Amino acid sequence: MKRMYLVVMALVLMSPSLWAQKATSPKPFQAATASKKIPKQIDRPKLVVGMVVDQMRWDYLYRFYNRYTDQGFKRLLHEGFTCENTLINYTPTITACGHTCVYTGSVPAIHGIIGNSWYNPALGRSVYCAEDTTVTTVGSNSNAGKMSPRNMLVTTIGDELRLSNNFQSKVIGVAIKDRGAILPAGHSANAAFWYDGGTGNWVSSTYYMKQLPVWAQEFNNQKWPEQYLKQPWTTLYPIETYTLSTADDKAYEARFKGANNSAFPHDLSKNGTGVINSTPFGNTMTLEFAKKALEANNLGKGPVTDFLAISLSSTDYVGHQFGPNSIEAEDTYLRLDKDLGELFHYLDTKIGKGQYVFFITADHGVAHVPGFMEENKLPGETWSERNAMNILNGQISKEFGVDKAIAAADNYQFWMNHDAIANAGKKESEIREYIIAQLMKMPAIANAFSLSNLMTTPLPEPMRGMLANGYHAKRSGDIQVILSPGWIDGGKTGTTHGLWYPYDAHIPLVWMGWGVKPGKTNRTIGMTDISPTLAAMLHIQMPSGTVGKVIEEITK
Repeated sequence: MKRMYLVVMALVLMSPSLWAQKATSPKPFQAATASKKIPKQIDRPKLVVGMVVDQMRWDYLYRFYNRYTDQGFKRLLHEGFTCENTLINYTPTITACGHTCVYTGSVPAIHGIIGNSWYNPALGRSVYCAEDTTVTTVGSNSNAGKMSPRNMLVTTIGDELRLSNNFQSKVIGVAIKDRGAILPAGHSANAAFWYDGGTGNWVSSTYYMKQLPVWAQEFNNQKWPEQYLKQPWTTLYPIETYTLSTADDKAYEARFKGANNSAFPHDLSKNGTGVINSTPFGNTMTLEFAKKALEANNLGKGPVTDFLAISLSSTDYVGHQFGPNSIEAEDTYLRLDKDLGELFHYLDTKIGKGQYVFFITADHGVAHVPGFMEENKLPGETWSERNAMNILNGQISKEFGVDKAIAAADNYQFWMNHDAIANAGKKESEIREYIIAQLMKMPAIANAFSLSNLMTTPLPEPMRGMLANGYHAKRSGDIQVILSPGWIDGGKTGTTHGLWYPYDAHIPLVWMGWGVKPGKTNRTIGMTDISPTLAAMLHIQMPSGTVGKVIEEITK
């Protein structure tokens, strides 16, 4: 063995050319590195503009396509990348949850925003998603500004952007609804602004600032709501061209205050400044305010990426009042199309075409109005969560001698009054099973079960996964209700959303601008995939509760 070792060493020492080759030849990695120029810095966009269109069903992208201009939705679909099968992957499909999930990449089970509101047994009352009694309103004397993101338990993509560069990035949220501005902007946002319908002012909170910026005060002083509402809301185009919608005046459409019918034109001059929320002009006003915020804060002008989160709330108000098949809904989207065209032109001019990344999505869809469904022989009726609770409490009082055994009903869930049941000396399990049995007798109910049995109750996918993603152990109720397809929790007029069905859960998602290649995918994508995709594009950490995955097709 020693002899073999000596022979090998001798051969090595006798081969100087081989030794020289070993010493001078670069490794494959070194050769590749030498031939490729290393960038001095990571390339990032100047600005990210995120837009959530409240209650925008996915099919609105194509339902009104032939009526859209080339500068708005058509430009998005032509120049951008559309994720055609984007679905909400939790329940309930409600505004606060949707905005939070888009910007956190998380689900209610983790981020804690399980609805616009929810029952808190410790407080014995309902809690609003953005309420904060430790702060006060900035911009008016009302209570509209007693809001903050403190009820949200995780970070947003805006928070992570600011963390990535020691808080040099600027992040601002703008929406008519407080929750549409606050939750997307995140905990560390520079500012969030929302509309106080009672005063007609855009406001904020002492969570963000001590006083309203001068530019925002000047915007308020121009009295934009009054200017928009001087003239009646009439259709953008001749009303006879709205052939994609139902007749103008329908009994199942809700009326504006003081109106004799639900038909155009809508004279809103005597309804107060808050009524602008329920018109397409609310979207126009929001975008004008967002532009002022961009300019005043020099968004997209610094050495790092900035973020502007916009939510358009008026589409939701109009949809709830008139339904997705109304002329009002069609007119709202035709006007939004023109507003989008103007916004894109503005961004191209102020930031530079290809220098910003824009995405548009929705927080949820919406069900058809039950009256419309009945009119067309389609399944769908109404049910009242609150009425059901009252009926059940009456039955339980008579059957078990327990008053108000159900403490609250919200988000298609019931909260048991544990103290009342215990004080009456009754078994909670018996009362719970009684409630479920009574619920299952109602035509509206497709299923009802104890949330403690969620994982053992026979449920198809994706229903089970969506319910699990929406269940927060410390905030959710005790009994889950699932309405039958087409049924809503509502009254004789208008419609709503909140269920797992595709009409509530199928939303648009289109990307355009910096780093985005035109195209589309029909692959199923979750709402929670938006934030991790942004994190990958920006080369930053994803938000702390993220469960989504990167949509790789966008930049390939």
